[in-house]
Amino acid sequence: MSEAGTRPPIVLTVAGSDSGGGAGIQADLKTFQELGVYGMSVITAITAQNSVGVQRLEPVSAEMVEAQLVSVLGDIGADAVKTGMLPTRAHVETIAATIRRYKPKSLVVDTVYAAKDGSALMGADAFEAMKAMLLPLAEVATPNLPEACRLLGMRETDIRSVEDMEQAAFKLLSFGPRHVLLKGGHFSGAKEAIDVFVGPSTSEPARRISGIRHATSHTHGTGCTTASAVAAYIAQGFSPEEACRLAKSFVSGAIAAAFPTGAGTGSLWHGAWRDLRE
Repeated sequence: MSEAGTRPPIVLTVAGSDSGGGAGIQADLKTFQELGVYGMSVITAITAQNSVGVQRLEPVSAEMVEAQLVSVLGDIGADAVKTGMLPTRAHVETIAATIRRYKPKSLVVDTVYAAKDGSALMGADAFEAMKAMLLPLAEVATPNLPEACRLLGMRETDIRSVEDMEQAAFKLLSFGPRHVLLKGGHFSGAKEAIDVFVGPSTSEPARRISGIRHATSHTHGTGCTTASAVAAYIAQGFSPEEACRLAKSFVSGAIAAAFPTGAGTGSLWHGAWRDLRE
């Protein structure tokens, strides 16, 4: 936390808006506030979204995304940038070019492809562009298992153990990120919620980050929150591995305190971290 009158670390999220408040920029900004960093946002798309799913999605023009990026990075700058939903190839191209231009200190890429209900949030060409243009710029990439398999051209059934997760994480380094946090929440074969962290040297062993597997279906926003927490901790000066471990704890607490927010999948409670400290 910053002291009165001092400048806190500044983190920018580049993502879509979730009208239900559980994911996207809403989850990111909640996370930033809870972790004591100053949050900014560049909106890539607007969704009509609730606990049941995504009913409508309208991308913001790539030109407007660029204008937002230039506005905040050219004036305020950022200690870390986190990217989430990027609907089209034009968005990815614009964001990658602007990141190269302004060179923020760290980039965390959440390889978002689909919403919790399975609704596609980006086209296949945009996903390929992200793999080719953004991952090489990333300090940390944070795919879940379905996203990792899509990146690697694998089937989800090919990953049957934590050892398989470790091998997949190392393969993901070939796309250019310096570090990979492969999230294991979708891996039903583990009694714990185990994530795998690797990089940048493939000669170093993978590190496992274990957490409690909470018995709840209310996990909307988990991926967004994880990536934004990693960005927030990196902006505060933690190493990528430390940032991922701390993010795991933050998200675990938020899942434990999750609650229903409608007829479908409920959202995390980002304030759980504050509640635990009080």
